[in-house]
Amino acid sequence: MGKYQVLDGKVVIGLAEKVQVHYPKGSKSVIAKIDTGATKSSIDTNLAAELRLGPVIKSKLIKSAHGSKLRPIIEATIELAGKKIKSEFTLADRAHMKYRVLIGQNILKDGFLIDPTK
Repeated sequence: MGKYQVLDGKVVIGLAEKVQVHYPKGSKSVIAKIDTGATKSSIDTNLAAELRLGPVIKSKLIKSAHGSKLRPIIEATIELAGKKIKSEFTLADRAHMKYRVLIGQNILKDGFLIDPTK
């Protein structure tokens, strides 16, 4: 997770990447799951509360393997592969999951390629 390869102007990343989540008093490093099947990125509700992220700007009906749910959406800034990105994140209880942050298509379309071997 140090130097990144660039192909056709796009940064090559793996299926799990270290990201910096920026918040009012600094930034926190977490490992994020890269999910090309997710339309929107998501962040754990407890992590968002811990970092005082917010406010909630709107809600959206999200379809997942567990059914449809109305989820709150916040705007947050992350740093992925050296790129600082401000984007929308849904809030979800990810406490039972391995990754507290999920990076979806809304961020990946900003110049990333995914190499599953990384």
